[in-house]
Amino acid sequence: MSRHPDTQVLRYTAFSTDPEGGNPAGVVLDASGLDDAAMLAVAAELGYSESAFLTGRGEPAGAGVPGAREYTIRYFSPKAEVPFCGHATVATALALAERDGPGDLVFNTPAGTVPVTVTREGTELRATLTSVEPDVMDIAADDLAEALAALDWPAADLDPALPPRIAFAGARHLVLAAATRERLADLSYDFARLEALMHRLDLTTLQLVWRAAPDVFHVRDPFPVGGVVEDPATGAAAAAFGAYLRDRGLVPEAAVLTLHQGEDMGRPGTLTVELRADDARVRVSGTGTRIKG
Repeated sequence: MSRHPDTQVLRYTAFSTDPEGGNPAGVVLDASGLDDAAMLAVAAELGYSESAFLTGRGEPAGAGVPGAREYTIRYFSPKAEVPFCGHATVATALALAERDGPGDLVFNTPAGTVPVTVTREGTELRATLTSVEPDVMDIAADDLAEALAALDWPAADLDPALPPRIAFAGARHLVLAAATRERLADLSYDFARLEALMHRLDLTTLQLVWRAAPDVFHVRDPFPVGGVVEDPATGAAAAAFGAYLRDRGLVPEAAVLTLHQGEDMGRPGTLTVELRADDARVRVSGTGTRIKG
């Protein structure tokens, strides 16, 4: 099936109020008439790291969120479907809020149920997603060595205070911490080699980080499995990283963290990560704006 000519594809950027910042995503608010091939074709035509498609709409009240409007959502990169995408979730929530007003939403994703709340702060809308239950896993020494080789990062350039782990909060990400901002800024990797490793380990991105302050991080996300060299602002990885920091005891059980991403690409964005002591899930919030044209 080809894309129907009446399909409306919106373009939003997430985690920035500047259309030239943050991470752009395609948003289709009614994809009920599209099959997998058509959704993939839309994502490939746009060329963004991911696009989101609402394939079904439910009645109010779901997932323990009274009054929330419930939707079924799917995500496609230019190369394949992905189980969860944070920035496209934020973009879709903002698009719905602009159409229907702020409030509570529930997205049924391939990775699980993701509640989202959209609020208005002055003239801006802010979306906060709540991840599925996260998990943090070890990485085998040989796999870590292969990742570093693909990145051309010497092991000595890693920050020993933040040990490598695979973290999950809807999708799997390998967390690698650079010892210096300069190491993080110098990113030129072997695309095919890293892609092959990521497919074998079922990774969506690498979450490369540098700790600027106890609660402030700069991050970058190579995304070769999606056909994209680098993702400008990665909500799913931010949620996974929050879970990683809590699991390793590197932040308090209740914390608010700021992640700066996209600066080295010329698309700066800001992601806010909230951890709560009474909830294993991770909250990621940010602003966004529609891209005109």
